[in-house]
Amino acid sequence: MTDIQADLSQPMSRITTRPALNRQRGAGITPWLYLAPALILLFMWTYVPLIEAFKLSFYQWNMLPTAPQRFVGLDNYRRIFALSEMRIALWNTLLYIIGLFPMSVIIPLFAAILTQDLQGRLRTLYRTLIFVPMIVPPVVAAILWRWLLSDDHGLVNNLLALAGFGTVGFLTDPHYALATLTWITGWKLIGFSTLLFSSANAGIDRSYIEAARIDGASRWQIVRDIRLPLLSPTVMLLSMMTILFGAQWSFAYISVLTNGGPLKSTTNIFYVLWEYGFETLSAGWSAAAGMITFASFAIIAFFCLRLMKRYAVYDN
Repeated sequence: MTDIQADLSQPMSRITTRPALNRQRGAGITPWLYLAPALILLFMWTYVPLIEAFKLSFYQWNMLPTAPQRFVGLDNYRRIFALSEMRIALWNTLLYIIGLFPMSVIIPLFAAILTQDLQGRLRTLYRTLIFVPMIVPPVVAAILWRWLLSDDHGLVNNLLALAGFGTVGFLTDPHYALATLTWITGWKLIGFSTLLFSSANAGIDRSYIEAARIDGASRWQIVRDIRLPLLSPTVMLLSMMTILFGAQWSFAYISVLTNGGPLKSTTNIFYVLWEYGFETLSAGWSAAAGMITFASFAIIAFFCLRLMKRYAVYDN
């Protein structure tokens, strides 16, 4: 009886706050338990390989399990920068990115704006047709384009011959091969970008548009002063994706259609990484080139995020 009286004599605030503190502690741990599987996978499949690649970039190794890894310091980096094919690959990577911008950002932006008023079945048909290239597997798309652009019996060259033009080596002529692969990569991306812009365009508050029309604004003025500013976050997002991943998306087409040729005219930094690692078995060179690529694109991503934060217009 004395113990019960002692417990009842305690302030009610002390009795009621202990369960509340326990709930707060549990609430702080619970989100991390949900995130733990994803964080573990991210660490194991992203950061551990990145650390291992960084370590491997200072060694010479032919990827055979029985072969020793020989420490060479910064020699891999020096040799990589001295290679002429590395400079060609970096230049081609820049050309891929520049060539993809019209098809991944500019054309989809204006296509989404010009087709915003489509309704019903026509809208569904338009979205289906423009998104079909995106769902075609890259290898299948590459084989399809190899047949269409063949020098001997390709449909495109047959049509050019009927029009009175000569045969064009789309995949065999160094003057055309890079532009051809850029077109194929952009053809795959244009549907995804258009639907992303269409979704962002549909999310713009209609009251802005109606108010501008009441004030006598023309369609071009509405696009210039309302739609384009409010689409700027999507524009910057797709621009950043094109810069960071554009050349990488072309890897499958390079591998299937040209193998980096003719005369290294279609190779890029990502294909060079694969060549060093799996064709010549120069794991140290491949890792060094990968670290250079990672550091360069990390810096670019940092500045892209800063630009998005500073210049993007959000509807708050």
